Amino acid sequence: MKRITTLFTLVFVVLTSCKDKKAETTKTIETEPEKKNILFILADDYGYNDMSFRNDSFYETPNIDLIAQEGTVFNNGYANCQVCSPSRASIMNGKFPARHGITDWIGAREGEKWREKKRFNKLMPATYEHNLAHKDITLPEALKEEGYTTYFAGKWHLGEKGSWPEDHGFDINVGGWDAGGPRGGYYSPYNNPNLKDGKDGENLSMRLAKETVKFMKENKDEKFFAYLSFYAVHGPIQSTKEKWEKYRNKAEKNGIAESSFKMKKFFPMRETQDNPIYAGLVESMDDAVGTVLQGLKDLGLDKNTIVVFTSDNGGVSAGDAFSTSNLPLRGGKGYQYEGGIREPYFIKVPWLNNNVKENNVPVTGADFYPTLLDLVGAELKPNEHMDGVSLAPLLKGENIEERELIWHYPHYGNQGGEPSSIIRKGDWKLIHYYEDGRNELFNLKNDLGEKNEISKENTEIVTNLKVALFDYLENVGARFPAKDPLYSAALEAKHLEKMATKKLESLEKQRSLFLSPDFDPKNNWWGSLQTED
Repeated sequence: MKRITTLFTLVFVVLTSCKDKKAETTKTIETEPEKKNILFILADDYGYNDMSFRNDSFYETPNIDLIAQEGTVFNNGYANCQVCSPSRASIMNGKFPARHGITDWIGAREGEKWREKKRFNKLMPATYEHNLAHKDITLPEALKEEGYTTYFAGKWHLGEKGSWPEDHGFDINVGGWDAGGPRGGYYSPYNNPNLKDGKDGENLSMRLAKETVKFMKENKDEKFFAYLSFYAVHGPIQSTKEKWEKYRNKAEKNGIAESSFKMKKFFPMRETQDNPIYAGLVESMDDAVGTVLQGLKDLGLDKNTIVVFTSDNGGVSAGDAFSTSNLPLRGGKGYQYEGGIREPYFIKVPWLNNNVKENNVPVTGADFYPTLLDLVGAELKPNEHMDGVSLAPLLKGENIEERELIWHYPHYGNQGGEPSSIIRKGDWKLIHYYEDGRNELFNLKNDLGEKNEISKENTEIVTNLKVALFDYLENVGARFPAKDPLYSAALEAKHLEKMATKKLESLEKQRSLFLSPDFDPKNNWWGSLQTED
């Protein structure tokens, strides 16, 4: 009798468990909202490791971390270029840069004009498109077809007037125009024709966040696509005295290395994360992210709003403000290595109940277009987002077909990157260089830091990847750099010697100054308010 009772109990538990699981599944379906909103947050020049989610030794980013914790983290998430404009265009049109033609940041010198930089390089960079193409149906235009109200705030950098956000599907544009950086800095007045100045010292990132919350409040009963594109953390790096002091003390507690910069091929590169001004700028952006997330909750929109967080290229380790280190990733903004293209890449879909916390499939910014259409129940547009694929299956714990990812940067980066093209398939990454035609091959699963170049040991893989790369580039009509007939090896060598000595020395002196207990920028801390609300 005891045995029968035990068996009955076991059957009852199993049936009850199945019933509970069915109820949970039903609940998930029932709680999927009919009206789905999208909040897309794009940081500028924000590195893979510049957040406490991945590295809690220096930066503090609790709000960005929260998106990662509540959503899906794509560990192999990539920007579509190592500089900004091409990546931003790919988010808008779902195409790789070689196809849409914006292969450098808009405003960069091309062709013979590159000589004006006086870097005396071997090649003249390729020409590129200077405006986002009107013939393409952009992501916001596709969402408008589905009844969405569309909003843009912050950095645009995809063309001059006539090719601003409002010309490509956004109903509202707050602060987006030609410029790639904050012309007036991070504190009002902003020197921005599409953003009214706030009170003197108002923080730019927080202002954009509050404008975004205002938009969501005014449209909370409608479907909306809010695209918050921070100017942060692009140079010039600026912070308040309080935040600088906080991170200077933190750097000191961690132990300040005697030196930070090492000479690479074209520029010295920072190898330490101890810049207190940059860390303060990062925290200010994170504060602004927190304001928007809290706004979603206060408006009761957090359960039916998809939240995306990503960046347009890697952290600036060389060139510009020499702000951060991307180690253990190699390189940074402008570079063909992982530090230049691998990004924070988080997608939170509340009604999926965070089914997949992490995913290791290689994905890019071009995938956001079809993914977001898929998630809101809209028809995909494969003739538009030609290089992007929907990641919705991955978010649900399913698979997508393995594919080749392509990067094409036939330019010299202001930060020291080289004219090159990249293909990644599976764990393999091939880089082809245009100065001398050489190839580099890395296995990213075994060598994330790209320290071991293994092309000679894997000639068949190199051949196959190179064929696939150039088949794609030829198919899309990619442009290439040309040899400079005025190239002088002697002049280039003289320039590089200057970078390795005088430039490196000046960077180390600047770093020491920023970390000095009595550092004073002599400008009332860029006019910032001493508290940021």
